[in-house]
Amino acid sequence: MSKSLRLQPSVDNVEYNTQRQHLVIAEYGRNVQKMVQHLLSVEDREKRTRLANTVVNVMSFLNSSVRETTDYKNKLWDHLFIISDFKLDVDAPYPMPSRESSRLTPARVPYPKNKIHYKYYGKTLEDMIRQISDLEEGPKKEQFARNLANYMKMSYLTWNKDTVDDTTILTHLEELSGSKLRLAESARLNHTNEMLALSKEKMRENSTKVVKNMKRNNKKRRK
Repeated sequence: MSKSLRLQPSVDNVEYNTQRQHLVIAEYGRNVQKMVQHLLSVEDREKRTRLANTVVNVMSFLNSSVRETTDYKNKLWDHLFIISDFKLDVDAPYPMPSRESSRLTPARVPYPKNKIHYKYYGKTLEDMIRQISDLEEGPKKEQFARNLANYMKMSYLTWNKDTVDDTTILTHLEELSGSKLRLAESARLNHTNEMLALSKEKMRENSTKVVKNMKRNNKKRRK
């Protein structure tokens, strides 16, 4: 047969998604939906129930993420009933959900309302500043304040990698502590170039030390 005589697929036979039946739960695909439609046409209840169990097993493989939830079998049967438009009559291990309950949407999760003064420092560091601000005056508190200031400088440099003036950091420290943490104007923090040379791992180690020192000090205060 010549190439010119080969049969070409007819455009009239192409089935577009816009012409197909609405896909109820996209995670299972159109084939599962067709299986469920076939279940509705099976007259023998026992056979219909047996086939429904098979379809549920297929659904568990196609949507594996649902198996990570608690009581996932119940959820699969709920999905089966929803796909059937609540018309499937079988001996299921779980009751058919109501149409109203399937339309319920989860409660809106409120966005955290805690205000962060400077995003590049983060909420945790601001909490640390407030706790250390309540320590008794002395060399230990001053050392904690210096450690915090250096960590603040590192955090600032992750946001602005060019440079930052020590005066800016000390001003922010005083502001966030409610003027309870003040370093002398002559105080000098670690040099910017040294901080930029530190690896991310080293920065995490330094921040962990500050947290540990803070927790250790809090335990002593409780005693």
